[in-house]
Amino acid sequence: MYSYCDYYPYEDYASMETKSYVRLFHASPDAPPVDIYINNRLTASNLKFKDFTEYLPLESGLYNVKVYPAGKKNNPVLDRDIRIPARGIYTVAAINRLKDLALYPILDEPKPIPSGKVYVRFGHLSPNAPAVDVRLPNGQNIFKDVKYKEVTDYVPVNPGTYTFEVYPTGTNKRVLYVPNITLKGDRFYTIYAVGLVGEEPPLQVVVPLDGNSYIRV
Repeated sequence: MYSYCDYYPYEDYASMETKSYVRLFHASPDAPPVDIYINNRLTASNLKFKDFTEYLPLESGLYNVKVYPAGKKNNPVLDRDIRIPARGIYTVAAINRLKDLALYPILDEPKPIPSGKVYVRFGHLSPNAPAVDVRLPNGQNIFKDVKYKEVTDYVPVNPGTYTFEVYPTGTNKRVLYVPNITLKGDRFYTIYAVGLVGEEPPLQVVVPLDGNSYIRV
């Protein structure tokens, strides 16, 4: 299973200041839909597993993040401070199972894209999955030995439609088959593995368009 998202928001994200841009990602497999407050202001409402917010402009600094079950505002399931550096682009994922919910900032690094290429990387956010290899159908490892909470570097590939297969590292026992992922040129994508092995919700991927495709900082 996978979810796929490729669009450019209408807002012009050119920045001449010190702002950073942050989106929130619900990647905790057994957490309910949540409301997220930043500095006690409602920032994301009813954010469901596998959902992302849009990128939010934030000045650099220390922010308090509280996470509540959707529609409630007592006894947060997470109450943490997070520091946002200046002029960065970040995906902040809510990870782990609900009892160990944590925030995990991931830098969506701006970099020049080689002519005629697209950049793709892999993020392992499935809390009970082993280290994995990500292969193409011809057996080529495109990402190797990626452990939980690791996000690989971007690698350049040709634009096109891809099938990715996920295997526990060093084995030939495929645990996930992901067909028909279209990667368009001059963009950045992350393949995030989420969910649980052998439990519900099952292991799956989401493939968002990363903000470094269209945000300038």
